[in-house]
Amino acid sequence: MLDELLHRVSNHTPRTLETDKRFPEAAVLVPITRSDEPELVLTLRASGLSTHGGEVAFPGGRRDPEDPDLIFTALREAEEEIGLPPGLVEVIGPLSPLISLHGIKVTPYVGVIPDFVEYLANDAEIAAVFNVPLEFFRKDPREHTHRIDYQGRSWYVPSYRYGEFKIWGLTAIMIVELINLLYDEQISLHHPPKSYINT
Repeated sequence: MLDELLHRVSNHTPRTLETDKRFPEAAVLVPITRSDEPELVLTLRASGLSTHGGEVAFPGGRRDPEDPDLIFTALREAEEEIGLPPGLVEVIGPLSPLISLHGIKVTPYVGVIPDFVEYLANDAEIAAVFNVPLEFFRKDPREHTHRIDYQGRSWYVPSYRYGEFKIWGLTAIMIVELINLLYDEQISLHHPPKSYINT
């Protein structure tokens, strides 16, 4: 079942994002556990970080000048942040790149990892590593919706609550693209959900 889903990712053509070449680049790994009930692996960033401190994110970070490509960046950062050995990751393919609030072009890469990995969080950067079942997001159990006006259109970005963790922003946008791709869900980022109240 998981391999069928991943086949969709490998055949996916992400949206292109024409940006000024001066935009710094970053990459994140979107790790999915190889199990009967696949889970996403997410991190809670340490509260003292200068960008996105205290937020939930996928492991990843800025591309170093010596990184040969963005896949290398995603794998290097995942190893630095959560102790995930690159050799355990089967990279499947990219999702659509996004521009962060800090003006960084972020490209997500979906990867499959074993479900028995023991993570070693880098305390300077990561406060927690946790898993969320993919099935959780299929129901679009948003706690509320953030409207973001960007590039001439409105984005209605879900904010999810999983235990003590709030999942929103770029991470939620990436998750919606992934869930729509894997399961043919029709979660729209450009139309307000029925629950949305325009305040």
